[in-house]
Amino acid sequence: MVLKEVALENYTNIPAAIAAGAQRIELNDNLAVGGTTVSRGVMAEAAKYTQEHGVTLITMIRPRGGNFVYNDTELKIMEADLLQAQALGVDGVALGALTKDGQLDTEAMALLVGAAGGMSVTFHMAFDALAPDQPADAMDWLVAHDVERILTHGGPLTTPIADCLPQLQATIKLAAGRIQILPGGGITADNVARITTALNVPQAHGTKIIAY
Repeated sequence: MVLKEVALENYTNIPAAIAAGAQRIELNDNLAVGGTTVSRGVMAEAAKYTQEHGVTLITMIRPRGGNFVYNDTELKIMEADLLQAQALGVDGVALGALTKDGQLDTEAMALLVGAAGGMSVTFHMAFDALAPDQPADAMDWLVAHDVERILTHGGPLTTPIADCLPQLQATIKLAAGRIQILPGGGITADNVARITTALNVPQAHGTKIIAY
């Protein structure tokens, strides 16, 4: 049975998605820019509803659209949002920070992972924006710091997921069971079985992964 993580915008579609079989929800605002952090009120209601229905809630921690290079003020905002998520009983968070030259920003990531304080951490599609020679080193750091999974498309989001399968397979091989690899971006209710079978993975992520 493949676990389907559905990326949703705000609270509105959570009840319908759960009724249609969503087992894990990634909660976002502004999906048009790839997702940003929701308001405290949205986070609180989403946490309450998912807890009542036994569904895992992952909330996006991202202060704005655009790149994943954050200044000190933005990191302070992300840290505050992480503490808020923790206080509200959110199960996990999705986040990522890079340097200007496409390396993992280990200083920022250490701060953010620390602020996550025991919630599960997903390193989101910032992974696909790493410089070509960086994924192995980045993955080693994430493994060493107990990050639970990496959400990746295996290439630019403009490339169809079917064309990214070789890169995703290489990433899964690189992970060697040390960290979960969560494929996403263009995975739908129609192709999820095909993609997860081809990659031999037990989970997948998408905005349209469940029909409801």
